Amino acid sequence: MAAAAVPAGPSPGPGSGPCSGPGAAEAAAGPGDEAAVAGPQCPGPARLARLPLARVKALVKADPDVSLASQEAVFVLARATELFVETIAKDAYVYAQQGKRKTLQRKDLDNAIEAIDEFAFLEGTLD
Repeated sequence: MAAAAVPAGPSPGPGSGPCSGPGAAEAAAGPGDEAAVAGPQCPGPARLARLPLARVKALVKADPDVSLASQEAVFVLARATELFVETIAKDAYVYAQQGKRKTLQRKDLDNAIEAIDEFAFLEGTLD
């Protein structure tokens, strides 16, 4: 009896990832066609994390208190970091727009950190 293949990392949910949506085969099939569609047509495997996981793992291992880090833990840390950077950049961009600028400056980050309670742990760290 053959064992079922198990994905090595977290799998994206339906409709997630850069290749979600109808694929070329779905678009070509009419409403009455009963052809099975394998899924979206992507040029390669979807990349779930934008940060290089090897670099994140190296940073984790640089901590003397950490002896092992699973791939799942490294992935979660990378993804959380991406979301954090995205959130603070969007909030800082609001302040750049108020100054009629499209380029983020340090003062925009400082303003976002001061104004938003979730960033209170960063106060004084950019000095």
